[in-house]
Amino acid sequence: MPGENLTRAEARQRAATVTTSAYDVVLDLTRGAKAFGSTTTIRFDAEPGASTFVDLIAESVERVVLNGDEVDPGAFDGTRIAVEGLAAENVLEVVATCRYMNTGEGLHRFVDPVDDEVYLYSQFEVADSRRVFAVFEQPDLKAAFTFTVTAPAHWTVVSNTATPEPEPVGDDVATWRFSPTQVISSYLTAIVAGPYHRVTGELTSTDGRTIDLGVYCRASLAEHLDAEEIMAITRAGFAFYEEAFDCPYPFTKYDQLFVPEFNAGAMENAGAVTFLENYVFRSKVAEATVERRAVTILHELAHMWFGDLVTMRWWNDLWLNESFAEYASHLATAEATRWTSAWTTFSSLEKSWAYNQDQLPSTHPIVAPINDLEDVEVNFDGITYAKGASVLKQLVAWVGKDAFLAGVRRYFARHAYGNTELSDLLTELEATSGRELTSWSKVWLEEAGVTLLRPDVATDETGTITSFALVQEAPAEHPTLRPHRLVVGGYDVVGDGAAARLERVVRVEIDVDGARTEVPDLVGRRQPDLVLVNDEDLAYAKVRLDEASLATAVEHLGGFTDSLPRALVLAAAWDMTRDGEWSAREFVDLALRAVAGESDSSVVLVLLRQVATALGSYVAPEARDEVGHSVAARLLELARGADAGSDTQLQLVRALAAHAVADEHLDVLAGLLDGSAELPGLRVDTDLRWTLLQGLVAGGRAGTGQIDAELERDATATGQQQAARARAAVPTAENKAEAWRDVVDSDTLPNAVQANVIGGFGQVHDRALLVPFAERYFAALEQVWEQRTNEMAQNIVTGLYPGKLAGLADRHGVDVVALTQSWLDDHPTAPPALRRLVAENLDAARRALRAQEADRSRA
Repeated sequence: MPGENLTRAEARQRAATVTTSAYDVVLDLTRGAKAFGSTTTIRFDAEPGASTFVDLIAESVERVVLNGDEVDPGAFDGTRIAVEGLAAENVLEVVATCRYMNTGEGLHRFVDPVDDEVYLYSQFEVADSRRVFAVFEQPDLKAAFTFTVTAPAHWTVVSNTATPEPEPVGDDVATWRFSPTQVISSYLTAIVAGPYHRVTGELTSTDGRTIDLGVYCRASLAEHLDAEEIMAITRAGFAFYEEAFDCPYPFTKYDQLFVPEFNAGAMENAGAVTFLENYVFRSKVAEATVERRAVTILHELAHMWFGDLVTMRWWNDLWLNESFAEYASHLATAEATRWTSAWTTFSSLEKSWAYNQDQLPSTHPIVAPINDLEDVEVNFDGITYAKGASVLKQLVAWVGKDAFLAGVRRYFARHAYGNTELSDLLTELEATSGRELTSWSKVWLEEAGVTLLRPDVATDETGTITSFALVQEAPAEHPTLRPHRLVVGGYDVVGDGAAARLERVVRVEIDVDGARTEVPDLVGRRQPDLVLVNDEDLAYAKVRLDEASLATAVEHLGGFTDSLPRALVLAAAWDMTRDGEWSAREFVDLALRAVAGESDSSVVLVLLRQVATALGSYVAPEARDEVGHSVAARLLELARGADAGSDTQLQLVRALAAHAVADEHLDVLAGLLDGSAELPGLRVDTDLRWTLLQGLVAGGRAGTGQIDAELERDATATGQQQAARARAAVPTAENKAEAWRDVVDSDTLPNAVQANVIGGFGQVHDRALLVPFAERYFAALEQVWEQRTNEMAQNIVTGLYPGKLAGLADRHGVDVVALTQSWLDDHPTAPPALRRLVAENLDAARRALRAQEADRSRA
């Protein structure tokens, strides 16, 4: 509906018309499985005689009363309630019936198959508090919120303030009356309800207050909840942030709730953070995932100050909200937890995401134009999170860490409980650093694209450097060159054979600007065996290695004693592969050799993902079967040689399950699953069993009978989701058609099940199975976008794109690039957010074709 898509112009006009002060929200959660009662009383000031509207998405509105006068129910159009003739001080009451969601938006309802208990949680960012109560749904109309909730008496109900004692109101029914919140934006409010298991703790804030802590999960997951570990990370984060920000925690308590079928990693509701419940580990996971949880915990905690205490005025500064939390969480992880190499993780995961996103045709400035809610919905991307955080890291290097944190402290002190824009932060940073940041902001925040840095080295006959410069290049479509503060590192090979190591022998920190920057400090030195541009990863730029350095890296990659330079070399190799400057087969070989000696779990995780992408999209199609067999064989060899029970062993086995096609590799999966084979130290637990079974299903060695038997062993919500993925992976035309109908033609699947069916649908070794759905995909796009919620529609548009057919037109008669371009040409008025996603898909397909040709020509 048009009214769902609030525009920035409308938000500006409304903010100029009204000033909100308080909400009283009364929710009745005892009305059954479909709907709940919602009564909202809003107190706000306005220009006398003015008109405006209140946001609400509801099944029905029973009553609207403005300043004691009944308002015609016709004022509600399905998404908005028009209110006219406002007074200077106003009281608006709205009585409505709202619907539970199964999409992870609004008030999500979930039934646990283990015990049939109902669990609810709210997810309101960007604009879904209006699915639960009537509201002025925009971040700059802050208010105090008071929630009153009636629910089954055996439930726990959590909101932004401390949970009160429930008041019995009938048989197995009680009411919880929460105290008012501090002044916050509506998207930061929260309601979580159900028979959640709770573990409590506390900490002492720097202002002497006792802050109550709570960690929650579903009752059926209680045995797996490592609450003490979660609270230990939280306490470390509190101490770090309160000192770094010189500002005590701004709210009254801190609950962390792990909830089912969550769409994101977490959400920073003030004092009541919700997390993806996959972070309650019921099976062994990679250490990379454990670290990711720690970073996520600290990311959301950072938001309590940056985002919740001080909030963006409009969604164009979403990037600053998320980027600050990303930067701060990695800083806190590296300096206050056991994951001291968190910046390696940042480089491997976040920056690679940013570089990929920044090379898409849809790339945008960090400070993006956000004209309406649809714009922001698709802007939760690698620019908003990862590039923004990378640029903040560059800014810290530019102004100095002490000056940066001093500016942040002034920012919090000046704008507490208010709304700000980027200029407010830059003003404080200019004051504390003495740096003029307007020009910096223009080239870094207001211009899109990523530049590339190459070393230009000349030596004499003795190997002595006679000139050294850094050459900066920019793509034609985004020609801006940027200033960088970075480090050039020089490494020599020390020792022989397996014991050889790469030792840094020179470090030069320098400001780079323009197309060419001379580095005089390196002139007159013998050229190091490996020169690494952007050593320490301060700058945001793609980098290249000179020919000699690349040769050294390929031969001695394991010689780095620190994980970060190793990750940077691998990132450069991957970028060369994506850009068609290096063979995908060469990268696969390098990556698998790197995995063998890699100690950093996140680097292993990223490398195995990149191997999968290279094999699936960048290797020339005619060589894919042969290379795939070689990859599976190498993964098995590495798994057998890995330390017993190690993190790397687990990741290698999971990767093997994804790539196994040949009988000898499927035999290994089958043996591990039924216990007839084993790897020393490998525990085949519940989640690994599903991974092995899905590999067997995709390989044609298991079917619905085995899936049903495994689901009987694991009759949980996660088991149901994994079974749905496995069924969608059955390699038959009939099964793929059924999966397609479940996702595209029907809208009954919950969000988590939908995501797994999409994943299983695309888990194919015979890509001919996907051919019948290529044209059906494009025929369905507009209807999907119109009829589904944003989250569910995006999953379909990105997850079902027939990109796996790129490069196979001669073999299967489907030209994916031509089909995609034709759809874009024929649908110029399709919603911009939809066109953006399709254009990104097209770019990925074209990149795959270029990389395949490069791989073919270099074979």
